[in-house]
Amino acid sequence: MSRIAVIGAGAWGTALSIVLTRGGRNQVQLWAYEPQVCESIAHHRANDLFLPGCSIPETVQPTNDLGAALKNCEVVLTVMPSHHSRRLFQQMLPLMERNAVLVSATKGIENETNKRMTELAAEVLGAERRVAALSGPSFAKEVARGDPTAVTVASHDAELAAFIQREFSDPMFRIYTNDDVIGVELGGSLKNVIAIAAGVVEGLGFGHNTAAALITRGLAEITRLAVACGASRETLSGLSGMGDLVLTCTGGLSRNRSVGVELGRGRKLRDIMAGMHGMVAEGVLTTSAALGLARRHEIEMPISEQIHALLHEEKSPLHAIRDLMARPGKEE
Repeated sequence: MSRIAVIGAGAWGTALSIVLTRGGRNQVQLWAYEPQVCESIAHHRANDLFLPGCSIPETVQPTNDLGAALKNCEVVLTVMPSHHSRRLFQQMLPLMERNAVLVSATKGIENETNKRMTELAAEVLGAERRVAALSGPSFAKEVARGDPTAVTVASHDAELAAFIQREFSDPMFRIYTNDDVIGVELGGSLKNVIAIAAGVVEGLGFGHNTAAALITRGLAEITRLAVACGASRETLSGLSGMGDLVLTCTGGLSRNRSVGVELGRGRKLRDIMAGMHGMVAEGVLTTSAALGLARRHEIEMPISEQIHALLHEEKSPLHAIRDLMARPGKEE
């Protein structure tokens, strides 16, 4: 049994806390920013704000005190939104146990620096800190209720990846190991941009032909960039690439896809975000980071470019689709 700190009590952090303590395994300290989340879990054993209807075991202890969450924990699982990660890593630095390992389950890229979460952790927490990334097709609600799920943990440290695989797996949560941290993190982050585009297709009323073409070309676009950044092409065909992309582009529980649906129906981004009640759609921020990486590596990303114009320049969704279809013919 391990003592694990989960930093971030949104839907995904809460679901992972449930997995980690199922069957009496592990002790979890779940850090929440919102006091009402701690109160809800302490009094009702449920996160009524972010994951209603899912029972949380007694072995998950909620806290708003970051130091208390990290005390004596040998594993720290970070699940905060990407735009809060640097600040929280800085706050965690003097509080983490010296030998604690860090596992990032945040599917995003820092917007200002275009750094992946494990890169950011190494910068702030020190290059000697052992780190891993957890990603794959995994809606929080389905994970929490025990639907069979498969994900990937990636680390340059094979021993650490194997340790996380043993500690985090249960009969309904299967974990594969991988040494391609770049591919796993970029696959999990960039798919959110394509998911917004898939939602736009739905919101515009287009059918399965359009969605299939978008997902396929979206995977090609993600793979081009990831490989240019040093990833293995095979990783993008796996759980953290194609698997997560298909889920997020087609599943009704996807927040990024839902944002795209509303954009396709003509709503403004600011109005959509205002109605999300604190929930985060990572793809809105990741779009700018993706294009920053693309410019650095001179990679063409036409879908991401159109989504950026739609999100940040109020381009018409229909004009964005037409511009994609009017591009010069190319080899596949």
